[in-house]
Amino acid sequence: MRWADALNLAFRAIAAQRLRSFLTLLGIAVGIAAVILLTSIGEGIHRFVLGEFSQFGTNNITVVAGKTRTGGAPSGLPSSARALTLEDARALEHLPHVLAVTPNIRGNAEVEGNGRTRRALIYGVNAQSQLIYRSTVRSGQFLPADDAGNARAFVVLGSKLKEELFGSENPLGQRLRIGGLHFRIIGVMEPKGQFLGIDLDDTAFIPAARGQELFNREGVDEINLAVAEGVPAASVAERIKARMIERHGREDFTIVTQEDMLKTLSNILNVLTLAVGALGGISLLVGGVGIVTIMTIAVSERTGEIGLLVALGAPRRTVLLLFLGEAVALSALGGVAGLVVGIGLAQLLHLLLPALPVHTPLQFVLLAEALAVVIGLAAGVLPARRAALLDPVEALRAE
Repeated sequence: MRWADALNLAFRAIAAQRLRSFLTLLGIAVGIAAVILLTSIGEGIHRFVLGEFSQFGTNNITVVAGKTRTGGAPSGLPSSARALTLEDARALEHLPHVLAVTPNIRGNAEVEGNGRTRRALIYGVNAQSQLIYRSTVRSGQFLPADDAGNARAFVVLGSKLKEELFGSENPLGQRLRIGGLHFRIIGVMEPKGQFLGIDLDDTAFIPAARGQELFNREGVDEINLAVAEGVPAASVAERIKARMIERHGREDFTIVTQEDMLKTLSNILNVLTLAVGALGGISLLVGGVGIVTIMTIAVSERTGEIGLLVALGAPRRTVLLLFLGEAVALSALGGVAGLVVGIGLAQLLHLLLPALPVHTPLQFVLLAEALAVVIGLAAGVLPARRAALLDPVEALRAE
């Protein structure tokens, strides 16, 4: 039997029972639509989170105090680890391929200026922080390259903090109080937006030494470094490790490269996306059961047709392929309908909720349609095999 005739028979069989075929298609379509919608949301969140981290550059390295096994955050337990210092940061500045180094100390404090008071996030950094975090000054200038031990009491305001305290007034040159210390405003930053729920514009930047005084700390929270693009961060991390061991006498610190962090984060988000897609795949199993049911009924209803085909000389393999083709056609058509509905719902959701990231990669679309075909093939095997094994004499007698 020619392929064209086989396809014609399969589609005629589907069209002969329109309602039943539609309900079977619907089961597959709902499953595919659920998979596409959920994986689109998962992939969108994946790209959004990675994009949030990548906005600060893709080749940054962070050094934090305390030796940990799985991350860069101290465990919270009492430790004899030596605190990171401003001198540690200076000692890393001249390592090969290191473009910029800044100590980082942060905390919340009340900011009072222009007769207004607001609580904001304060960062104690140095002049190179602007290069590491890829931030831009809108007016004035960033912190000058003062000696860390004699840094002047200057402050650079985030755009939102400036608007809240000074409105449309120019704040440059004015004084404000942060905690119990007084600072002079020398710059205002360009808007940066939010990073994982933290408003980067509701901030103020002061010299790291002044941050230690403000928060009454001897050390710094971490040291951030920017590495030249194209240079493996791991090789630079080894040099940082050697220099820090030389200074501390032992490895009582943790080095986290952004490359490793993004790789770990990407793996976690990939697992999340697959898990979410698997939840939608449960609907596909229901659709597969529907195909088994419909094809089993079809074999019972078309016993005479099967007997006639075999009696006229059709090989049993042809009968098997006919019923398999019908099952695959049902699932493939349902898959196409599900793709249209799923992609449409994903885009509609993005239009209604622009803040919700949605992305449907082409490979997800192809994989979903292939999955629908495989389910149809698997679901049609038993009914098709039963049809192929029917005795033609018994089948014609039943008719």
